[in-house]
Amino acid sequence: MAFLASSRAQPQGATGCLVLADGTIVWGQGFGATGDAVGEVCFNTAMTGYQEVMTDPSYAAQIVTFTFPHIGNVGANAEDVESRVEGAVGCIVREEVTRQSNFRSEGEFVEWMAKMGKIGLAGVDTRALTRRIRMTGAPNAVIAHDPKGKFDLDALVQRAQEWPGLEGMDLAQRVSREHQQDWEGGYWRLGQGYDKADRNAEPHVVAIDYGSKDNIFRNLVKAGARVTVVPARTSLDDIMALNPDGVFLSNGPGDPAATGEYAVPVIKALLDQDMPLFGICLGHQMLALAAGAKTAKMHQGHRGANHPVQRVGDSWGETRDLVEITSMNHGFAVDPDSLPEGVEQTHVSLFDGSNCGIAISGKKAFGVQYHPEASPGPQDSFYLFEKFVGMLG
Repeated sequence: MAFLASSRAQPQGATGCLVLADGTIVWGQGFGATGDAVGEVCFNTAMTGYQEVMTDPSYAAQIVTFTFPHIGNVGANAEDVESRVEGAVGCIVREEVTRQSNFRSEGEFVEWMAKMGKIGLAGVDTRALTRRIRMTGAPNAVIAHDPKGKFDLDALVQRAQEWPGLEGMDLAQRVSREHQQDWEGGYWRLGQGYDKADRNAEPHVVAIDYGSKDNIFRNLVKAGARVTVVPARTSLDDIMALNPDGVFLSNGPGDPAATGEYAVPVIKALLDQDMPLFGICLGHQMLALAAGAKTAKMHQGHRGANHPVQRVGDSWGETRDLVEITSMNHGFAVDPDSLPEGVEQTHVSLFDGSNCGIAISGKKAFGVQYHPEASPGPQDSFYLFEKFVGMLG
């Protein structure tokens, strides 16, 4: 199978398709769940970690094209799930899904996709699809799978066209936990699983969940913190009632400006009280908005585990100009030209110069656009958790 621009001629044996809003039909072999799902098509350049990608809430309402051609070889297991809430709605791969061959595997990726209700499409020319996204931007589309190969293409095109897209969409409430949680998971060790967190540890970090990855909380615990996770719309009074030493702002999906309508006033109030703050991804964008900056949708976004980021801010002292290999997943970014006086740009992407970090002068408040918990470096960015927890004593 291959990418077929604007072709409605269904190849023999095709059991899945990707229908773009402009009417383009991409045929392939469906796998995983059956049915259809709508979202924005993006691409991820990581060579591993496909299960973590599919369960990252930051991918809510997105269909992930994996540029690495062989997906499935490590199977699937419960330990690599980043969240039990909504993640990516589907994925697109080049080759037929590889059978698992890994000592940690608990099952096949195809079976896991079906269990999770996620739709897959194999046999696609992912290089051509990725080039299209790079040239024209991330399109809205519907991914569909029917073992009998029966599709109402007109209805699928209409659904893709009617979907409003991620701009202006608040998805954080959809993927945030509904209730406060005392985080109990510790760091993972080969053959031992996850440690237990020390619930008597100090300092105490309250983490606002905008669509968080579990491994972020594990790294906060490893750095020495006790973590309490609260829903996205938790009020300032409820946060302060927990007596935090610092507040963490999590990653998450959707348009930061939309989420900021209820999140930014709380963060501004925390800044006014000189509360130490650390934001990752969407949390970084929320912090920037609260400081007076603006965000904008990117042409294609940054998604992968090989993104070089340079430290440029004076606040990093002797470590300024070092380069970190980072993991990223974002379709919106902070506009560096909008940073007001008193907000320092601390990190920039070496791919396109986009903003990847800020620090607020006179405050113990900073954020990064990338995911330090994802270990692509593999440990280039762990210092951020230690820096945050270290400033809370």
